Amino acid sequence: MMKDIRKKKDVGIYGLAAKWYDRNSRKSRLAEMREYADEVAAHVGKNANILEVAPGPGYLAIELARKGFNVTGVEISPDFVKIEKANAKEANVSVDFKEGNASKLPCDDNFFDFIVCSAAFKNFKDPVQALNEMYRVLKQGGTSLIIDMNYESTAEDMENEIKKTGMKGFDKYFVKFAFKTFLKQGAYTKSGFEKLIKETHFKEYEIKQEGISLYVYLYK
Repeated sequence: MMKDIRKKKDVGIYGLAAKWYDRNSRKSRLAEMREYADEVAAHVGKNANILEVAPGPGYLAIELARKGFNVTGVEISPDFVKIEKANAKEANVSVDFKEGNASKLPCDDNFFDFIVCSAAFKNFKDPVQALNEMYRVLKQGGTSLIIDMNYESTAEDMENEIKKTGMKGFDKYFVKFAFKTFLKQGAYTKSGFEKLIKETHFKEYEIKQEGISLYVYLYK
């Protein structure tokens, strides 16, 4: 299903679905976003320019802004852009959230010290072009990090991931269903990522597995 949809266009979340995702991210993903922010912070210096591609409700970007970084977010869904801006205002931080496509980033060449994309890469229609765009806007010596579901994650991995979130009731069962069906179907394997990377300008990379996720580090 996911693969069929992304053959025609990038997969975005809109309208009521975006609002639902925002509410559930508040409850279940904030701790994870803080962990991701710490991981990014470990790779950059003070006042670094950071881009988040497809930030969804914007929580990772907001956590990075709280750390004092200069943060930009590029999101395909105009509904999410509105939500992101409202969430940043509520958090009293400044993030440059803008509408745009991962395959044609509205950003200058060689500008960002670090780029991060979390739980969205499997939604991109043209993943090779998205990677080349990340390369274009990344400074020499910079790093891009893609964190996304591993197609080879096991049922046990998924159960452990849901336990970490503390989800209960309908949300728990819906996310479990999503993991096992359309999210897994759209996910890449480690070898799948390696095949994509070989078609891009990135020459150096490292891929780590953690829980249900692959952490793909790309170096310019």
